Amino acid sequence: MSDPDSTHFGFKTVATGEKAGMVKGVFDSVSGKYDLMNDLMSFGVHRLWKRFAIELAGVRAGQTILDLASGTGDLADRFAGLVGPQGLVIMSDINASMLSVGRDRMLDRGHVGNLSCVQINAEQLPVADNSVDLITIAFGLRNVTHKEQALASMYRALKPGGRALVLEFSKPTSKPLQKLYDVYSFGILPRMGEVVANDSESYRYLAESIRMHPDQETLKGMMQDAGFERCDVHNLTGGIVAVHRGFKL
Repeated sequence: MSDPDSTHFGFKTVATGEKAGMVKGVFDSVSGKYDLMNDLMSFGVHRLWKRFAIELAGVRAGQTILDLASGTGDLADRFAGLVGPQGLVIMSDINASMLSVGRDRMLDRGHVGNLSCVQINAEQLPVADNSVDLITIAFGLRNVTHKEQALASMYRALKPGGRALVLEFSKPTSKPLQKLYDVYSFGILPRMGEVVANDSESYRYLAESIRMHPDQETLKGMMQDAGFERCDVHNLTGGIVAVHRGFKL
C-alpha cells in the first residue's frame, strides 16, 4: 500500500507537499533553454510526436481547448489556428517561468483574441463542468503529484463527446531499445544539460521522472478508472513516447 504522505521526485522519495515546489525549481532552471534542449534531446523528433497528437485530436473550428503543461506553447500555437476566431485555446502551466516564455512566444506569433494564458494546477482545474471540447497535456503528466486526481479533473471539465489526449514519454517496446535508451538517458542527457543549459541535475531528474511514469497499459487503466471510455494508445518511436486518448461519452 502506497504512503499518501510521500511520493517520488525522480528516483527520490519526498514528502507529497514538497514535490510541486521541487518540480517548479527544475522548470524555473530550464525554461530559458527549453526549446533548444527539446530539439537537441529528441534530435527534432519531438515536433513529429506533437504533430501526430494534434492530428489525433480532431480539432474543429469554434471549439474550446484546454492545453495543460503548455510549456512554450507548441500545441497551443497550432490549436489557435485550427479553432479560428470563434474558438478559444486556454494555454496553461503550473510554472510561471514556463508560462511567461510561452506567452511571449504566442504574442510574437500574433495570437490574440482566441488564446489566453492561465497559471493553473492540473489537479484542480478552475473551469466549469462539461465546458471544454478537448484537453491536452504534453510531457507534463509525469510531473503531476496526484495523476489520478488530474485525470478525474480533466474528465469533469470535458463536455460529453469531448476527449483528452496525453502525450508523454513511456516504455520502449523492445529490450534492445530499452538498453540503448538507458545509456542515452543517464549517460548522455545529463551531460548535454550540463554543456548546453549549465544544469545536469535537472536533466537527470527528467530522465528519472520518465522511468517512474506509469507504462502504457497502466496509464490506460488509470484513464478508464477516471471515467474515460474508448481509450486507445499509440506508441511512437518504439514506445519511447505514447499518445493516450480517452473520450467522455
